[in-house]
Amino acid sequence: MTDPVDVEAARQAVADLLKALGKDPFSVHLADTPRRVAEAYAELLTPRAFNLTTFPNDEGYDELVLARGIPVQSLCEHHMLPFHGVAHVGYLPGARILGLSKLARVVEMFARDLQVQERLTKQVADWLQEHLQPKGVGVVIEAEHMCMTLRGVRVNGSRTVTSALQGVLRSDPASRQEFFTLVHS
Repeated sequence: MTDPVDVEAARQAVADLLKALGKDPFSVHLADTPRRVAEAYAELLTPRAFNLTTFPNDEGYDELVLARGIPVQSLCEHHMLPFHGVAHVGYLPGARILGLSKLARVVEMFARDLQVQERLTKQVADWLQEHLQPKGVGVVIEAEHMCMTLRGVRVNGSRTVTSALQGVLRSDPASRQEFFTLVHS
């Protein structure tokens, strides 16, 4: 992961940015803005720590486990503007099953960074495959990017969809189809 945010340096950078934009960072309305912005970015770029909770798959559960509609928000690394949407994360269990809240925690862990959606999707899938060692992993992220909404092309409501599949969910057409059907049902 990345180094911790230097809030004081970020505060000064925001004050300098305001000056560069022709604004007075000491005006009554902007005086506390550099601190607030620096703290906001520190929060947006710092994932919460968590412990991976897994349990033995004693019952031999061998069907897909899918958490749909996990809220996701991140910052585009190209414009430092937010993107937000939902993640659908599934896995086909192997020897262990996962505490379900951890699927959302893994999404957040990688989303709290300067990101591109494609990398975020792959990082979540790779991490789950490495740490859980399931038979397969599938991740779909659907997000609206403020860099497309607020600037440039200015298209409201356009959503970008990315996917990453590993193991059986990638190699077996029936398992792959089941994953995508459940994601979109």
